[in-house]
Amino acid sequence: MATILITGGSGLIGTHLTAALKTEGHSVRWMSRKAGTRDGVRAFALDLEVGTVDKAALEGVDHIVHLAGAGIADKRWSKTRVQELIGSRTKGPELLYSACERRGQWPKSFISAAGIGYYGAMTSEHVYTEDDTPGSDTIARISVAWEEAVDKWQHRTRLVKLRTSVVLARNAGALKSLGRIARFGLAAPIGSGRQVMPWIHIDDLVSAYRLALNDDRLRGAYNVASSDQPDNRRFMRTLAEVLHRPFIIPSVPGFTLRLLVGDVADVLLNGSAVSGRKLEAAGFTAHHRELREAMADLCS
Repeated sequence: MATILITGGSGLIGTHLTAALKTEGHSVRWMSRKAGTRDGVRAFALDLEVGTVDKAALEGVDHIVHLAGAGIADKRWSKTRVQELIGSRTKGPELLYSACERRGQWPKSFISAAGIGYYGAMTSEHVYTEDDTPGSDTIARISVAWEEAVDKWQHRTRLVKLRTSVVLARNAGALKSLGRIARFGLAAPIGSGRQVMPWIHIDDLVSAYRLALNDDRLRGAYNVASSDQPDNRRFMRTLAEVLHRPFIIPSVPGFTLRLLVGDVADVLLNGSAVSGRKLEAAGFTAHHRELREAMADLCS
């Protein structure tokens, strides 16, 4: 069994991944802002502001999983906020890299979260693959900086970057916020409703991380998304139907959304399909392939 160090372990993906890894018998530890024990997992201190890392966290570590990052849509994207979003994703890997370099010891792999925002927030007929160049808007700049911060690891160990789509989980993330709206009978398309919404069930995302940890053949970037990728209109209609609530035909106007959340609206009003074939060719199989089934599983 392996010893796995996770940054952002107390978040949505981290808690689910930790539970799965512990069930398999692995030893899991977290990097956190404060040292201690949380949910039966030992956490070691990582201070991004001061630039310090508890070196004891790296002792005997076989793999590092980097999940830490401030919530993309939690606040308006002021210049300061964008720098916070970037720093929360890039400083940790850089500090851990320096710590490993000083020790002269490296993990067997470095597995990092990444986002399909790498391709930019746009609505098109194009299906993005890992070979496509990055976008140039705000979400793309955040995503590119995130990946560039972890790319140096590939010179020292096996690096895998999982470009993740919208994560569907019970009472969390997008499904929690959109589900709340739907339960009030206000489910409606956002903007044109034509923007594609690639998604992945949390259990399948955990499976993708387990594959990345266990299979030495995986290297580089992989899109993680279900093959059933609806536009926003179908996504919201399906959610309303699963919750037995009405679906409102008039959409939420884009300008209204921009007044409420500013540039964050870009990632809500735009979206294109991404291909998950590269990960599937590497051995990944999603168990929740259809949107309705996934929503029913998580909303029951």
